[in-house]
Amino acid sequence: MKVPADLKYTESHEWIRTEADATLTVGITDHAQEALGDLVFIELPQVGRTVKAGEAVGVVESVKAASDIYAPVAGEVVAVNAGVTEAPEKVNADAYAHWLYKLKPQNPADPGALLDAAAYIKVVGAA
Repeated sequence: MKVPADLKYTESHEWIRTEADATLTVGITDHAQEALGDLVFIELPQVGRTVKAGEAVGVVESVKAASDIYAPVAGEVVAVNAGVTEAPEKVNADAYAHWLYKLKPQNPADPGALLDAAAYIKVVGAA
């Protein structure tokens, strides 16, 4: 299981990368895609949607199960990756190379409260 040290994480298995313009790029973790199995469908939020921290904003479905995608912090959805809706298996191939959506945080300090790689590894029980 890969857990890149330069990203932030949520307990609901999203990864977050802060970009130079302070937007957040959000995807699902390697652990999440592995647990779900072969992804067959991804539903992403609408661009322009305002979301609350912890709010369900989309869905990833696999041959085994469906799982909600959550907003890591409050903000506005500013972009979605249509490439993953057309080919969900890309996320299985490399969860960290294929983001799902981008978020402009309401409060720029909020991402600092997310989990670092070491804390996320403790959450999933891997060492």
